[in-house]
Amino acid sequence: MKNYLNHPGSLIMMLLVMFGAVLTFLVLIFLIVYILVHGVPYLKPSLFSLHYTSENASLMPALINTVIMTGLSLLIAVPLGIFAAIFLVEYAKRGNKFMGVIRLTTETLSGIPSIVYGLFGMLFFVNTLGWGFSLLAGAFTLSIMILPLIMRQTEESLKSVPDSYREGSFGLGAGKLRTVFRIVLPSAVPGILAGVILAIGRIVGETAALMYTAGTVAKVPSGVMGSGRTLAVHMYNLASEGLYMDQAYATAVVLLVLVVGINTLSGVIAKRLTKA
Repeated sequence: MKNYLNHPGSLIMMLLVMFGAVLTFLVLIFLIVYILVHGVPYLKPSLFSLHYTSENASLMPALINTVIMTGLSLLIAVPLGIFAAIFLVEYAKRGNKFMGVIRLTTETLSGIPSIVYGLFGMLFFVNTLGWGFSLLAGAFTLSIMILPLIMRQTEESLKSVPDSYREGSFGLGAGKLRTVFRIVLPSAVPGILAGVILAIGRIVGETAALMYTAGTVAKVPSGVMGSGRTLAVHMYNLASEGLYMDQAYATAVVLLVLVVGINTLSGVIAKRLTKA
């Protein structure tokens, strides 16, 4: 503390950092408490009915659609993002102009508003390809949205793996491909999972892109070519109608619990993979 007192600038910076950390924590706690206070009293068994009606704004169809949408989007985006990152880090030559183009494209995609993705998905997947409003159209649109996030996070995770791991594997006679998939990739799993968690958060909370691609039908479709709403779209529709505000707050609670549960589960999996 004496060092901070002797240097007023350092003291001011320390206080600003502490203030920012405390303020961020308080905002998070306020949001969680506010949602729980307004939503928990309206969590009733009827809210989890398998069928949505005008008398009972059930969230269960939207919850099931959210799980399906998340799974489809990750199934498309995660392999593409990981393989693209492996190419950039392990195979492409440093300083390659093609690498610069790929990174510029990735950064550009990550900065595009979600409403633009929604319009693109509607024009291409819904209209041009003739998929109509469907979970598949929504999943492909979301996969394009989260691809830059997974790709960049995987790339940074691969770069953080020490070169000594690669050199040791090569010294034992392992080839490039075996080294990447047996040594480098397992070491980068925790960082890759962090990117997947962020991607899941964006998928679960997305509304604009899905309204133009997956639609807003309040039921579980019979297949991926059917239309259905996710929890975020369901909550938006309830709030915009103004007739089901209590159910909208209850949906927010379920959405919050879902995100926290996914993050916790992913953290546990990352720890087990790291120990293994």
